[in-house]
Amino acid sequence: MSAVLPLSRRTREPAPSPRFARPAPRMALLGTGTVGAAFVERCERLRAQGVALPAFSWLCNSRALLPAGDDPLEALAGVRDAPARRGAWAPWVESEGPRPGDVVVDATASDSVAGWHSEWLARGVHVVSANKLGNGGDLSRAQAIVEAQHEGGAGYGDAATVGAGLPLLRSVRELIAGGDRVTGVEGVLSGSLAWLFDRHDGSRPFSGLVREARAQGYAEPDPRVDLSGEDVRRKLLILARAAGQALQGHEVRMDPLLPAALAAAEPDAADALLADLDAPMQARLEQARRAGARLRFVGRLADGVAEVGLRELPAGHPLCAGSGTDNVVAISSSRYSSQPLVIRGPGAGAGVTAAALLDDVLRILRAA
Repeated sequence: MSAVLPLSRRTREPAPSPRFARPAPRMALLGTGTVGAAFVERCERLRAQGVALPAFSWLCNSRALLPAGDDPLEALAGVRDAPARRGAWAPWVESEGPRPGDVVVDATASDSVAGWHSEWLARGVHVVSANKLGNGGDLSRAQAIVEAQHEGGAGYGDAATVGAGLPLLRSVRELIAGGDRVTGVEGVLSGSLAWLFDRHDGSRPFSGLVREARAQGYAEPDPRVDLSGEDVRRKLLILARAAGQALQGHEVRMDPLLPAALAAAEPDAADALLADLDAPMQARLEQARRAGARLRFVGRLADGVAEVGLRELPAGHPLCAGSGTDNVVAISSSRYSSQPLVIRGPGAGAGVTAAALLDDVLRILRAA
């Protein structure tokens, strides 16, 4: 026999049956490199301090997928130590998959994973990403991500893709939402290249600085990824699209640092050819000094023209204010026409990137 509600509750809506209550959101992590590992460690450290965070369902890399269980740090170690895997599909494709309301955290640099962002969003799964190949990939992919958010009612967090979580994208989007028009964006957008040109004073070969940046984790294992300017191009695309400009990747003018032989070398031969950088970089430094300028590797969008390359800037230019791995970005708009809005701060590092990922997770779940 059904229970009778007390008289005082008969005018209220009946409480939803637990059987139909929406399950608590979970997190699934793809990518267990330095950023992914720092993300798990940050989550567990804050959880131990009493911060309420969603539980991990599974952790995954290109070799293995493991349920997080009661000890995500143990699962992290297991996934990272897993042997190479055979199979036609990545482990996460073969998994049960996230359900609506869950959060997929993409800490990879994988084009195939980025291609799934719109698919997850359309299913109602939130996506938080440090992977620049989502909004910084093909324009059609970036547009699909926007459309899928509306279709599935899910949130997309990409603060970690530019500036390691500095309030760059948020500032651009809030200006646009407030009716402003962004007329230009220029910035030192690569932490590794910022570090290199902060230290390039002619006292040692540029190739030696590149090797040091790699050893300290500022540059990629193959530093040509940074020196090509491709990372800066992707970040500039993300900023431009956030500002409402449907910029195609091929429309960005590129002036990479790489000599032709170094650019074309096989990975195991690249290190020996880094010395090809020394003479041209020394010449650029001396030219800048004669002009009383400083060298900065800049991504720039102005008057509909996007370009990436090494520039000589006056010492008092806003983009010369940073040091170390700082990112510095100047945003010009109708509101900020006589003087740009300048945002500066750490632009590289697993810790700050992981913090940006978690900030987006919590922001999305609070709004859900």
